[in-house]
Amino acid sequence: MYLRAGIDSLLRMNHTRSAVPGFAIAVAVLIAGLLLALTVGRYPVSLGDLFSVLYAKAAGHRPDVAPAVESVIWQVRGPRVIAAMLVGAALAVAGTAFQGLFRNPLVSPDILGASSGAALGAVIGIYLSFSVFAIQAIAFLGGLIAVGVVYAIGASVRSRDPILVLVLTGVVVGSLFGAGVGLVKYLADPYNQLPAMTFWLLGSLSATGTSDLLPLFGPVAAGAAVLIALRWRMNVMSLPEEEARALGVATGPLRIAIVAAATLVTSASVATAGIIGWVGLVVPHLARSLVGPDFARLLPAAAILGGGYLLLIDTLARTMAQVEIPLGILTAVIGTPFFIWLLASVQKNWS
Repeated sequence: MYLRAGIDSLLRMNHTRSAVPGFAIAVAVLIAGLLLALTVGRYPVSLGDLFSVLYAKAAGHRPDVAPAVESVIWQVRGPRVIAAMLVGAALAVAGTAFQGLFRNPLVSPDILGASSGAALGAVIGIYLSFSVFAIQAIAFLGGLIAVGVVYAIGASVRSRDPILVLVLTGVVVGSLFGAGVGLVKYLADPYNQLPAMTFWLLGSLSATGTSDLLPLFGPVAAGAAVLIALRWRMNVMSLPEEEARALGVATGPLRIAIVAAATLVTSASVATAGIIGWVGLVVPHLARSLVGPDFARLLPAAAILGGGYLLLIDTLARTMAQVEIPLGILTAVIGTPFFIWLLASVQKNWS
């Protein structure tokens, strides 16, 4: 109780403005993303038809629209919209947690090799011609194994800066798993398997169906719940290691819990949608600029903003050209200039 009161006092001194306008902006982005995702596409749906279908569903009767409209909303776009919100929220929350834990604004969710491990698991599943569910399960397992290896190596190396050891180990292990991905792609059938691997690695929600939502929702909800439950202690972990320990926080077990939860949501997202970069780097900074550094505000704001952000990106990906553009390409196009700006201003703005 005293620890939480002390953290509250510190955050009030450093950040006094109301978070209500920031949350309002994040919610507005999410609502705009939802409306665009459900109405815009090769089969356009008017707002009137959309609200008629939603109202009829809530009231329990048939909507006064064409059957094709109802099918597009619930069966085609509905699962994809939910998946986009979950994946965007998961990557944003994981990026927020990792940036606070490592006290580094340039950290992203794949810093510990989760994305590389999940990618290797997925391409192995495609190479062995497994079912879609099995590919997702192996990708998920690969992400957890990668982070487990990183943490085992980091724990065995004695250092005065365990965070730096974890980051460097994550880079090395991520490169090793990336080499494994390259090897599997080299061995794959160039006419069937290789295109599927390449498209999956670029990130897409085009094949998302209702059956994909439960395997995605469970891990994302569990990992996000852990991070939100630890929000007060995550504020302490943003301090230097010695100061956090002086406040009575067991930094070792807490770091393991945060890393495990963030890796869980990252692996589940990669297993469903492939490699979608930059969301976990860009969105936490946008959320921090809206609601401040307090994780009690920052985590939910990042989740809301991440869901809306990926909804807008996914809508753009499936509508701006005759063929669907992979999400990883669009997020990189938007994220690269943001990263350059961030790299130039990080010394002035990061606190």
